[in-house]
Amino acid sequence: MLDRAERPRQAGPVPASARRAKAARERTDRLLFARRDRGDRHARDELIERFLPLARSVARRYERPGEPLDDLVQVASLALVKAVDRFDPERGYAFTSFAVPTIVGELKRYFRDRTWTVRPPREVQELTLRVDAAAVRLSQQLDRPPTVSELAAAIGGSDEQVLEAMQARSGRSGLSLQASAGRQDDQPALQDTLGGSDDGYEQAENRAVLDGLLAFISPRDREVVRLRFEQDLTQAEIGALLGVSQMQVSRIVRHAIDQLRHIADQQQRVAEARADIQHALI
Repeated sequence: MLDRAERPRQAGPVPASARRAKAARERTDRLLFARRDRGDRHARDELIERFLPLARSVARRYERPGEPLDDLVQVASLALVKAVDRFDPERGYAFTSFAVPTIVGELKRYFRDRTWTVRPPREVQELTLRVDAAAVRLSQQLDRPPTVSELAAAIGGSDEQVLEAMQARSGRSGLSLQASAGRQDDQPALQDTLGGSDDGYEQAENRAVLDGLLAFISPRDREVVRLRFEQDLTQAEIGALLGVSQMQVSRIVRHAIDQLRHIADQQQRVAEARADIQHALI
């Protein structure tokens, strides 16, 4: 369904001078396309330059806040090049009748495929484009933002469709984590409000397990392990504190670690066996 502003308007009589000028342009177009068909690249380039204002005009129809006009003009210009290359003058209609739908199609494809961070269904994307275009047009006409009902009337749809398009619009672009979390610039950044991983819980759990394992080794071995890995003393410093050689400290550390590993393996096997028994009973 066409928006009301896009419906054909009744045109008055065309002056004879305008008809003659249009006929002259069409003759020139046919001559240029004939030269293009013979491989004349200069004619092709001239056709592109000749209809660039048309591409810019169509691009401006899709201009909206947050979308650079230069990007739209570039998309429309590339679509014009495709139209010039594909147009068949033997079909008997004017080039603009072929070029405009081609350019519009490329612009809609651009909005559908390139400007959405989160892509809703295609029909919702196209609905959002229609609502956005109607909002821009009505804002200029009414000198105020249009209401939902006014937008619905402009696109020939319902209030629910307009609200759905407005909700889908939030997926058009992403928001930087460095952006302010509030409307004021002095608000914390969004990344500062997000939760993060905290390894403190895992460390506490590991420490509880280790304390339980340390209870199974001798007090001397436990003290050596504490001095080596908690106090971060060297083996020579531990030997000086305990009155033993560095070699003895090294053997004590290796023996304590082997004991702790063996006890941990035994506890793991016991826990797995208990789990298997409970599973079998269930």
